[in-house]
Amino acid sequence: MQYTFQVEGMTCGHCERAVTQAVQQIDPAATVRIDRAHNRVDIDSTQPREALAAAIAEEGYQVAA
Repeated sequence: MQYTFQVEGMTCGHCERAVTQAVQQIDPAATVRIDRAHNRVDIDSTQPREALAAAIAEEGYQVAA
């Protein structure tokens, strides 16, 4: 499944890595594409949307939609 999230608070490459690693901890095969300028994270994953959002939120980022 492909999901798109609005993620607030990503300001640097470290933030992008933290979000990517959080997603890949619950789905190592996930593909993560981040557009920091638009606060957008696109994820291809077999995991439920809620689990992916929770993993990102646990890293301290605000997830909307």
